[in-house]
Amino acid sequence: MARDGQNGRRELLGRVLARLAQAYGRPAPRRWGNAVDVLVATILSQNTSDVNSSAAFANLRRCFPTWDAAADAPVLRIECCIRTAGLARRKAPRIRAILRRIRAERGRIGLEFLQKQRPDEAYRYLTGFDGVGPKTALCVLLFAFRMPVFPVDTHIARIARRLGVLPPDVPDARAHEHLGPQIAPRDRYAMHLLLIAHGRRICRARAPQCERCCLLSDCAHGRRKMK
Repeated sequence: MARDGQNGRRELLGRVLARLAQAYGRPAPRRWGNAVDVLVATILSQNTSDVNSSAAFANLRRCFPTWDAAADAPVLRIECCIRTAGLARRKAPRIRAILRRIRAERGRIGLEFLQKQRPDEAYRYLTGFDGVGPKTALCVLLFAFRMPVFPVDTHIARIARRLGVLPPDVPDARAHEHLGPQIAPRDRYAMHLLLIAHGRRICRARAPQCERCCLLSDCAHGRRKMK
């Protein structure tokens, strides 16, 4: 099937969603917590595993029962709490600066006001923070507010390139602009989670298990590898 037509790419992504949902089960949309929690957790998840970032977030909340307490704490104390997430010297001052800025601008540490904004407006606000890139901002909008956006992480970008729906010259930071419009808004939550699950289990960066892949019939990369 030709990959150069928009309709063809949408049809392919529709088949991808159906096959992944059959393989893993379609996840029901839900909110993952309040937006500040999701924002901090997503920052902690940058360049580390879910296990490490989850442990760091849990420890951070044990150390600081409120976000105001974290905003008023020394950076070194925050750094000690999140060490398991890696890059703590970079993440700790960013997290504290974000918390302080929200409080200074809004009078309290909360992001509920973003729910009333258009996705593009909320996206611009979040990406105005140091350390908040496209994926982090879109994860907050998707998981905290259920906005119909499509974050792209390294797993999703890798699979999309192997399937031929994401050109190799599109940088990861802009992949959401290319892929999001090709996926129906109602399907973006499920597609995001299912592609990540598939990237972790089957379509790995190294040693992908193409012989077990439910997408092999539509993946020229996988068929070449099998030969």
